[in-house]
Amino acid sequence: MVTLEDIREAAKGLVGVVEPTPLVHMPDLDATVGHPVYLKLENKHATGAFKMRGAVTAVRRLSPELRRAGVLTYSSGNHGQALAFAAQRLGVRAVIVMPETAPTAKVEGVKRWGGETVFAGTTSEHRYDKALEIAEAEGLTVIPPFDHHDIIAGQGTAGLEIVEQLPEVAHVVFPVGGGGLAAGVTTALLALRPDAKLTGVEPEGAAGFGAALQAGKPVRLDRTESIADGLLPLSVGTITFNHLRGRADAVTVSEAAIAEATFWLRGDAGVMTEPSGAVTTAAVRSGVIHPEGPTVLIVSGGNTDNKVLESLAKFKS
Repeated sequence: MVTLEDIREAAKGLVGVVEPTPLVHMPDLDATVGHPVYLKLENKHATGAFKMRGAVTAVRRLSPELRRAGVLTYSSGNHGQALAFAAQRLGVRAVIVMPETAPTAKVEGVKRWGGETVFAGTTSEHRYDKALEIAEAEGLTVIPPFDHHDIIAGQGTAGLEIVEQLPEVAHVVFPVGGGGLAAGVTTALLALRPDAKLTGVEPEGAAGFGAALQAGKPVRLDRTESIADGLLPLSVGTITFNHLRGRADAVTVSEAAIAEATFWLRGDAGVMTEPSGAVTTAAVRSGVIHPEGPTVLIVSGGNTDNKVLESLAKFKS
């Protein structure tokens, strides 16, 4: 299990490499829920998403021998960009296996940071199988997008920042895909604000965390589908679930609610988010969650393109 000490060590390792992100008060959302609501803007990172925290931590903690051999991951885009960034920063080769359906903005982001792209199928399993094949053939170290001790510790630094920025925080809401961000933030908040409520938000068509809570263990979904392309693993991670079980609850949001929140954030609030980053706001604006005190909604990323935004237009009334 990742500890608060692990997360604090990760935070020290990010100094000068990954800057803290702002916490912004949103009075318009206050009126919706009757309590102060803040956005934690993880879209403000250099690669446009929270994934930098875990990727830099994981690469930094590798031995010199493993760094020289290079790293590899399988990613729908944000973790791939983050790993490419971390590898470039530390002089390490990075290979990123991406879905054939990856948004152009995320593919270009990986290349911008010097990552080598390989495309494989449309599901996380397709990417995973191809990644293992390449890693074995070329001697690369696989750094998973979420189910990894160092990734969880790195993502948990967002939780440290939330408590530093808003010591009175009563409720933290985060997106859940594989669960790395959720697990890290949950670990930090339970140590520092044990009375705070913790809620994970998933698309209705990709509710792996909720299914795992019901079953008491990770459950492989037959398929996942959502405009929130960063939240589509077929299962929450085993390691991440062990950090979340009994600690955080789960809610789902509709595609229409995600689209509405994405447009509201980008238009009215001026927050350049992707659909995956808008699910927490969607949960508040659609009334799925009802905060009972100062609340933080994590906007996990902002990497999207016009093609994705055009696909949301069908949800406009």
